[in-house]
Amino acid sequence: MVVELVSVGTELLLGNIVNTNTQYLAEQCALLGLSMYHQVVVGDNQERLAEVVRTALGRSDVVILTGGLGPTEDDLTKEVCAEVMGMPLKEDAHTRKRMEAYFKNGIFKVIPDNNWKQALVPEGAIVLDNDNGTAPGLILEKDGKTAILLPGPPSELYPLFKGQVFPYLKKKQPEILRSQMVKICGVGESQVEAELLDLIDKQTNPTIAPYAKTGEVHLRVTARAKTEEEAKHLVKPVVKEIKRRFGDSVYSVREEETLEMAVVKLLQKYELTVTTAESCTGGLLAGRLVNVPGASEVFREGFITYANKAKRKYLDVSKSTLKKYGAVSPETAREMAIGGAFAADSDVCVAVTGIAGPEGGTEEKPVGLVYIATYIKDKATVKKFQFKGNREKVREMAVVRALDLLRRSILENCR
Repeated sequence: MVVELVSVGTELLLGNIVNTNTQYLAEQCALLGLSMYHQVVVGDNQERLAEVVRTALGRSDVVILTGGLGPTEDDLTKEVCAEVMGMPLKEDAHTRKRMEAYFKNGIFKVIPDNNWKQALVPEGAIVLDNDNGTAPGLILEKDGKTAILLPGPPSELYPLFKGQVFPYLKKKQPEILRSQMVKICGVGESQVEAELLDLIDKQTNPTIAPYAKTGEVHLRVTARAKTEEEAKHLVKPVVKEIKRRFGDSVYSVREEETLEMAVVKLLQKYELTVTTAESCTGGLLAGRLVNVPGASEVFREGFITYANKAKRKYLDVSKSTLKKYGAVSPETAREMAIGGAFAADSDVCVAVTGIAGPEGGTEEKPVGLVYIATYIKDKATVKKFQFKGNREKVREMAVVRALDLLRRSILENCR
């Protein structure tokens, strides 16, 4: 079954608000096993909206429209869909009563007249009660086509979709779609593709879809089947094979688990405490870790030692090391990691020092050069990286690689 998304609102075209609804609905439709080939944004214009709705209904089985259900004159979605599908509007007594109760419990003593247009619904439509606003959701069915109209505010749309639209679409969709994410760090996108080329070339069901993230590659393995169990059975061997090929580069097979969550989980598992010692990343690494619920159990302290004087004072980096090798060097990174662990009395320390740019680089030490070190169980490991991109990108990549080196160091020394 093919579904299409239509987002209504001139404010979306102007970039005044971020269209998070489309991302949410696309993910939900994928979970339902629906095929999606088009997503459209259209302004609050009757003729253009009517054209978009006709086109969408002509090429898709289900069209989900968001926005344009409010009380003002430029809220046209319901009126246009009713006209295009030949379903005249009439007042719905149930919706009117709900609106009266909504306003009675609110701040309005007198209900503005224009609000009553929200009680008008296309004849024969399925009305979806909206517990978080006045505009109900609507499902219009005619000639084998379905239009689903949802309010634009996410606080209204999400519960309406999850509670009423998702079950409705699930009944209409004969196939189950089962997906599992495999998250890889420390391997480039092109290398991941090369390693999986044989699987990708012959894929039919399940399929493998790669997604490039900052410093990571995510692989979504998706199978279609008549039952959840059958789909799960199809996905499992493919995920197992990917894990076999990439080994420790796979840090999670859970959609919701981030790299920092995986690191914190490892620290908790092996009952380790961690300290960060940062120069060019300026606290970004510590921030990623402490954003994880439960990080307080393992995170001991974070040092931001931007200046050489701070590296000497807080991390006990020797003056001779800084003078001979410089702040951006494997020697300094190593001493930062060792010094951070001892200063905070932690089991592990990860340190970062580099040149984020845009200035400060030399031929010998160009912009983007970063050294990352870990210290665990009396063993220091230092890695050199040369990142490309602007200052923000260099710092982001450094944080990802620091988290990954920390993760790998724990696995290497503790399991």
